[in-house]
Amino acid sequence: MTDVNDEGPAATRIPADIARPDRILGPLTARQAAILAAAALVLYGGYWIVRPVMAPLAYVVMTVPVAGVVIAIALGSREGISLDRFLLAACTHARTPKRQVHAPEGLPALPDIVNSRLTRAAGPTPAAVQMPYQEVSPTGVLGLRGSGQAALATCSTVNFDLRSGAEQQGLVAGFARWLNSLTGPTQVLVRCHRTDLAPLADGLHHHAPALPHPALERAARAHADYLAELAAGGTLLTRQTVLVAREESARHQSQRTAGGGRAIQRVQEAARALAPAGIRVNPLDADQTAALITAACNPEAPSTPGAEAEGDDA
Repeated sequence: MTDVNDEGPAATRIPADIARPDRILGPLTARQAAILAAAALVLYGGYWIVRPVMAPLAYVVMTVPVAGVVIAIALGSREGISLDRFLLAACTHARTPKRQVHAPEGLPALPDIVNSRLTRAAGPTPAAVQMPYQEVSPTGVLGLRGSGQAALATCSTVNFDLRSGAEQQGLVAGFARWLNSLTGPTQVLVRCHRTDLAPLADGLHHHAPALPHPALERAARAHADYLAELAAGGTLLTRQTVLVAREESARHQSQRTAGGGRAIQRVQEAARALAPAGIRVNPLDADQTAALITAACNPEAPSTPGAEAEGDDA
């Protein structure tokens, strides 16, 4: 990174791919070594079975394409994940019903008055959607079914371009220190969603008469009218930065509770680590977490400006 104010280069070491699996056998990970070893045992066992009736060279020629496919699956990658996981996800997606509805109580059967011709014309029956989350605890921890627990927080932003070179280097160094201190899966999510300015305009109109000077009252009403005109002119979008700290699932209930506490602790650690960089991290309680999940599941519903945790600086 080059300093925009010509105060010298500003460089900060941030590790890339910190979640890369360990190599246990040369360049192979444990998963890759297991896939290749299992394939080698299967092919070798097949050779001992067919050796009385097939020449070794013929068996090698027959198994070369199979070995090539297995090697490609074990060593290849797509979209940042290993090819075997990608194929497993593709198979899961292909088997998942494409028409899903929110029906926690289950889908009732069609009444008998509907004839078979209309049933065939309607297509397959929709399936009940299975959301990836299960519940929100009183402390604000989101249960992710078999994937562990997660604690959420909203983050403010900083204007990077308007800072001096030394300030930019300090911001990047503070963010790098937080990245180096991560001990578990962490996601930074930037949401872009609709916002509704009508409550803000109504509040300005309501509180304008209480201002101490008539000029301030006129200015407040004029600003409220401007916000109402802006809201009527089209769809307004706003951004929200969400920090998600996740802990892996455990077998016992006490361990799951400890995992939720650890997720909250990691959010608090992020708040302390990012404070020197000028980023405010506000942990969400149970009601705020539920409201955020509801808004993510229904992105078309506009949110009020008062519900937003932080404004955008950049």
